[in-house]
Amino acid sequence: MVAADAVVAVEGRRVKLTNLDKVLYPEVGFTKAEVIDYYSRIAPVLLPHVAGRPLTVRRYPNGVEGKSFFEKNAPAHAPEWVRTVRVETPGSSRGAEYADFVVVEDLATLVWVANLAALELHVPQWVVGARGGRRSPDLVVFDLDPGEPATVVECCRVACRVREVVEADGLVPVVKTSGSKGLQVYAAVSVSSPERTSEYARGVAQRLAREWPEEVVWRMAKAQRTGKVLIDWSQNNPAKTTVAPYSLRARGRPSVSTPVSWAEVEACRVVEDLVFLADEVRERVAADGDLFAVGKPSPLPR
Repeated sequence: MVAADAVVAVEGRRVKLTNLDKVLYPEVGFTKAEVIDYYSRIAPVLLPHVAGRPLTVRRYPNGVEGKSFFEKNAPAHAPEWVRTVRVETPGSSRGAEYADFVVVEDLATLVWVANLAALELHVPQWVVGARGGRRSPDLVVFDLDPGEPATVVECCRVACRVREVVEADGLVPVVKTSGSKGLQVYAAVSVSSPERTSEYARGVAQRLAREWPEEVVWRMAKAQRTGKVLIDWSQNNPAKTTVAPYSLRARGRPSVSTPVSWAEVEACRVVEDLVFLADEVRERVAADGDLFAVGKPSPLPR
């Protein structure tokens, strides 16, 4: 029996945990305690990918079948040791000029965030410096989104084509599942302006849509996406975020946005080949380490 509440010491910080016995994934009985345990155990590989990146969370206080909400601002009750950074948010749907984002860089903060029933962790493709200044993007992402009846299997074929293009341009791509329906290809980059990653990703998407019009689209219009894979280049907009590597997703079961090998992408034949749950991801990391190590940044071609 798990105690409903507890105060735990995490790397010298005291973190209050609440409602630990609450079931957040009813289909499989996965509790809040298990969510916190997952994030605690996966922290060594997760933290490097979110460090320095202002965090947007999607919270599910009553589980994945209940109402959820995105949260950018750090809650007023955040402990004083939680790092926050004030970032301008032009175009905010709420009209806010800025938000005070949490930045997760240590285990204690990650555990505290997980206790908020923040199942999903979303981050931008850029980091802030030690004093909070926003830096230029250091990642380019190709978010592959299948239009029914296409699935992640079709995304895998498109991902391999994205890989060929970006490798020819001198980049070193890595790939992960979205934890939902799609696939995401990333590469570490250095750029001369914040807009450069969007421009580059759009160019790649347009090229592949021309070369493979029966399989690939680059425009967002849903009418054009049936049975095809959208290469969503717009996720490189500095105002946008993507789900972080190793983040849980709010599906029926506790699926994870899971780094995978290119061999796994090439071998994918059915959707289940690339669906991984929390326990499986821990086992994968124990066996193979972090498959999402992006390495040193490469300059984008002009």
